[in-house]
Amino acid sequence: MILHASTVAHNGRAALIIGAAGQGKSSLALQLMAFGAELVADDRTQVTREGSALWASAPDAIAGLIEARGVGLLNADFAPRAELCLVIDMDHLENDRLPPVREHKIAGIALPCLHKVDSPGFPAAVLQYLKAGRRDPS
Repeated sequence: MILHASTVAHNGRAALIIGAAGQGKSSLALQLMAFGAELVADDRTQVTREGSALWASAPDAIAGLIEARGVGLLNADFAPRAELCLVIDMDHLENDRLPPVREHKIAGIALPCLHKVDSPGFPAAVLQYLKAGRRDPS
């Protein structure tokens, strides 16, 4: 399936960034890339289910490209494929300091889901999530 989403990965663990047009999906992906994440796909992500895992890749036509609003299409080193382990929903703003564990289902598989955080530290927190996961606040 093809989703309207951007995806970045760190050490093979990928975050799928979803949301309506103009919500900052590519901007968050660029910030994560500046911190060392690899681009998987921008704007359209191909998702494949293999057993109990979901794998992300870019359609051939856009592999290695990311749009920077006001700058243009940029070339990027990219991961050809990575396993999805997180969804970031840019349509919902997080207001809780320690939010509950949320899930987002894709092809019948539940993935942890974070809402957009209006903080300059959000991209760094997402990268740390990809590196080491999250502890349940309860």
